[in-house]
Amino acid sequence: MIVDLHNHTALCNHAEGEISEYVEMAIKAGTAYLGFSDHAPMDFDPKYRMSFEQMQKYESDVLQTKEKYKDKIEILLGYEVDYLEGHIDERILNAKVDYLIGSVHFIGDWGFDNPEFIGRYENENIDEIWQKYFDAVEMMAQSRLFDIVGHIDLIKIFKYLPKKTILEIAKNALLAIKKAEMVLEVNMAGLRKPIHEPYPSLEILQEAYKLGIAITFGSDAHKPEQVSLYAKEVIEMAKSVGYTQCAIFRGRKKEMIDF
Repeated sequence: MIVDLHNHTALCNHAEGEISEYVEMAIKAGTAYLGFSDHAPMDFDPKYRMSFEQMQKYESDVLQTKEKYKDKIEILLGYEVDYLEGHIDERILNAKVDYLIGSVHFIGDWGFDNPEFIGRYENENIDEIWQKYFDAVEMMAQSRLFDIVGHIDLIKIFKYLPKKTILEIAKNALLAIKKAEMVLEVNMAGLRKPIHEPYPSLEILQEAYKLGIAITFGSDAHKPEQVSLYAKEVIEMAKSVGYTQCAIFRGRKKEMIDF
C-alpha cells in the first residue's frame, strides 16, 4: 500500500512494538509514505493516550526514524486527535506536524468503541446513537481544525446497526467534510473488528466519491503485524468506486498521488 498515514506507537498505552518494526513491515508491503499518528494527549481518558510530557519524545522518535530510513521510505508525523468539545488542546493544534487526523471516539463521556463499555448499547436507541455520532463528525469537520477524517463510521464497530438508512444519518457530515476540504481516511482496522468491513462502508465511500471528497489510507495499526494487513481489500474497494489518487500531507499541506 503506497500510502499509510494512520499508525500508532506504544506511547498510547494500548499499542505494542517498536517504531522501527512498523517501518520494516511497511517497507516489506511496498509503502512509500508511512505516517505515525498516535493518540494525542488530552485531559480526558488519559489511560489510552500519551501524556503532554511525552509529546516531545514521540515527535523526536518519529523524526529520528524518518532520518534513519530516509533512503527507503518517507516517514510522516501526525497525531490522531479526539474531537471532544472542551478537551481540544492548543498544544496539539499548534504542533509542528505534517497532518492531524480528527476522530470521534466519544459520545458525551461514553467511549463507544471500547469493549469495556459495550454493554451500554443495549440500553440506548441505536438510531439516536448513530445520529449523535455523525452530528459530532459534522461538528468536527465544521471546526476546520483537522486535515483527515479518521474512521468515519467507527460507530458500527460492534455491529449495532441503525434502522434508518446510513446515508440519511451521515449525509450532513459528508457535506461538511466536503465543504471543509477534508480528506476521508479509508481505514482497514474495521476488518479486524466484529463489523469486519473497512471504515468507511462501501456505500459511504461511493457517496464521498460522488461529492468529490479526496481519500487517503490507514492501517490504524496497534501492532507491527497489522501494518498493511488488509491493504489489498481497501485498495480494491477504493478503485471499484472510481478513486485513482490519494492524499499525503507535508507540513499540513495536501498533495495528491496516484495509487
